[in-house]
Amino acid sequence: MSTGFAMPSEVVAADVAAALAEDIGSGDVTAALLADEADSAYLLCKEDAVVCGRPWFDACHRALDPDVRIDWRVEEGDRVAAGTVLATLQGRARALVSAERASLNFMQTLSATATSTAEHVAAVAGTGTRILDTRKTIPGLRQAQKYAVRVGGGCNHRMGLYDAVMLKENHVRAAGSLTAAIEAASAAHPMLPLIVEVETLEQLREALDAGCDRILVDDFDAATRREAVAVAAAHPRRVPLEVSGGVDLAGLRAIAGDGVDFISIGGLTKHIRAVDLSLKLGPPPAR
Repeated sequence: MSTGFAMPSEVVAADVAAALAEDIGSGDVTAALLADEADSAYLLCKEDAVVCGRPWFDACHRALDPDVRIDWRVEEGDRVAAGTVLATLQGRARALVSAERASLNFMQTLSATATSTAEHVAAVAGTGTRILDTRKTIPGLRQAQKYAVRVGGGCNHRMGLYDAVMLKENHVRAAGSLTAAIEAASAAHPMLPLIVEVETLEQLREALDAGCDRILVDDFDAATRREAVAVAAAHPRRVPLEVSGGVDLAGLRAIAGDGVDFISIGGLTKHIRAVDLSLKLGPPPAR
């Protein structure tokens, strides 16, 4: 099954193995009370949402019943209304109920991130500004949540501390100056993207002159942010600007309207509420 979104199968398998081991342990003592015979089930979405997490849902059920049949009625990334039956399943009753919680946990959490991301992306539509995630993810589920951000229409920031250099206040202080920190980072990691956080317009000019791949303007007020955009646009070296800190959905379009290239939002993966889903045995209700 292809979802149209890239996600390594080995990552999904590892996530699912950990989730099932955590939940089932030495065995599902309640499911053992059921007759181990064929049964059906359906996955119901109880609220408006963007669907995300199909690879994990499928892997949970197939890990316990390789012969389970899962028929999806929606695609990954579809926006659905409350009351939508997302999928039907045919398999062994014990396996269906044993996989229920882990499969729903993945779907509820990832759909929540995708739904939140889609709302933020819609708020800046037409401005050219892109929405980024951060490293503020649930431990052990970073790749899954960053996948969900992509499903929701957002873009991924660095995956971790290894795939980009990001200089912040403490790094600058330790190096002695912003320029010294940039020079040291460029020399040590010439093949990695270099992102620099600045706190003043003076630091912005210094970062532009020293050279980097992106500049993060942190907690600038609206007037200073607009001046920062003008300063960056006038500089011979075109460096994208990212805004972070103090960002909420209501003020998102105004920030994008100032002309920044990126807005990074930790809340996409941190401040989420699980989408209300349920897996019910039996056939779905008649339409």
